[in-house]
Amino acid sequence: MKKVSLLSISGSLRADSTNTLILRKLAEFLPEHVSYELFEGLDQIPHFSPSLPDNAAVTNFKQAIQRADGVIICTPEYAFGVPGTLKNALDWTVSTGELNDKPVAAISASPLNTGGDKALASLLLTLTALGTRRNEDSALSIPNIKLKINSLNQIVDETTLEALKAQCDNLLKIIG
Repeated sequence: MKKVSLLSISGSLRADSTNTLILRKLAEFLPEHVSYELFEGLDQIPHFSPSLPDNAAVTNFKQAIQRADGVIICTPEYAFGVPGTLKNALDWTVSTGELNDKPVAAISASPLNTGGDKALASLLLTLTALGTRRNEDSALSIPNIKLKINSLNQIVDETTLEALKAQCDNLLKIIG
């Protein structure tokens, strides 16, 4: 079986982020031939400016994407959009193309009934601009996420768990 490498990126910097919790849970759904990395260091990436050279944090981010066969992004919704730190990091890849033709899954999770749908829509627009490879099943919005997690900080909602597994399966299908 071909070795596959996945990179996951949380749009939240909070230590107790439900989005990061979701990404950690995804690792449980992956077959043995898939390696899985949760990117650390989004908060170290400086503001994007085309006139700035890449620094170590930007280089680390770009190299992590380049090494991966596919990427999973899970984001909260801030002020009806993607958190600035995530958008900023993605902006660093616009002119260098690390995400071009890269298989990507996009997930949003929110304590609201809307599931972070505006953040997801914004993220999908950015991913389209970056030339990522996706299909009609490459996006998932999870509403009321706090109601789907128990007191031990574990996702316990079966429908959500099935949807997360389906995201993993779909991304692996796109990777081929």
